[in-house]
Amino acid sequence: MSGLIGRKIGMTSIFDENGKNIPCTVIECGPCVVTQVRTNEVDGYSAIQLGFDDKAEKRSIKAELGHFKKAGTAAKKKVVEFKGFEEEYKLGDVIAVDLFAEGEFVDVLGVSKGKGFQGVVKRHGFGGVGQATHGQHNRLRAPGSVGASSYPSRVFKGMRMAGRMGGDNVTVQNLRVLKVVGEKNLLVVKGCVPGHKNSYVIIQK
Repeated sequence: MSGLIGRKIGMTSIFDENGKNIPCTVIECGPCVVTQVRTNEVDGYSAIQLGFDDKAEKRSIKAELGHFKKAGTAAKKKVVEFKGFEEEYKLGDVIAVDLFAEGEFVDVLGVSKGKGFQGVVKRHGFGGVGQATHGQHNRLRAPGSVGASSYPSRVFKGMRMAGRMGGDNVTVQNLRVLKVVGEKNLLVVKGCVPGHKNSYVIIQK
């Protein structure tokens, strides 16, 4: 799927032509530089590698600097491969936010916010004592029983328990593009996308 790399700016809301308030996310989308072209003859598959967000030269290793020098660009912080571009691109080409059009639908990939070690109420939505679903009689947020008696004498795999929450790769599909602001490289999509502010996201057509 063709697409671009972007940075989540944050959320806002806009009004449509009917006066309805629509929640939306603003993404700084590109411009992305073609830093490598994969071909069937050399690599066994066809794709292009895009780089986004300049990185200081002193923070780059020599291998990176040499790789990006072939494309005639500075070192990049984020590099992703995409397949399915209709046009043919060569090293050094710049792909901007005008790849997308208002009204079309996109998928956004990102890493969800990390929430650390959480209990079963926050992590799995257990009700606790008040709602009488899970929980123990004198401890509001405890998980309750997790295993059977002498048989099977173990806790089943997949038991919902406390643990690390968030920090997962998440894809949100079919978000409608509300606005494309070409001069500022901004893409406004309906709804929310995974990740914290200033986190990298991948936008696919």
